Amino acid sequence: MSKSQTLSLTTAIAITDISERTWWRRIAQGTIQRESTVAGKHTRLQLSDVLPNISIPVNSRDIEFILLADTGNADAQNDVGQMFSIAGKAESAIYWFQQAANQGNPDAMQWLGQCHARGEGVSLDENLSVMWLAKAAALGHIIANSQMDAILKRSRISANAPSITTLPNL
Repeated sequence: MSKSQTLSLTTAIAITDISERTWWRRIAQGTIQRESTVAGKHTRLQLSDVLPNISIPVNSRDIEFILLADTGNADAQNDVGQMFSIAGKAESAIYWFQQAANQGNPDAMQWLGQCHARGEGVSLDENLSVMWLAKAAALGHIIANSQMDAILKRSRISANAPSITTLPNL
């Protein structure tokens, strides 16, 4: 791992339990160094300053995924989201799933659907759950497809409603 590796401030916030305000205070105090910004917009921090503060245990392979996720790679963002979800850090996981889902990653969409269905890292919201699962299913995600089939079957049974094909013409 090269000493010159950096992470965005946003990523540092997402992978640690440290607020933006605290990171800025540390920068102001000089306890960590801020790297030059890209066009004055994106603050970057030395990876070596962030590593001791990551809120879950990580190995060198995990760090590679975090660095790749920081560059905007949707697959890596989904993987980092799963890493944090499995470690019980649902709020951090949601951040990464949202980043990946916004880029059209069906795995991340399916994970977001599950999180909304269970209220993990977000408030329980069945509508958002169905929305994310439906988006993932529409992109061919097999698990989301099965989940949507089960949801639709349950809704037909519980409402005792006829299927869409038997609705009367109005």
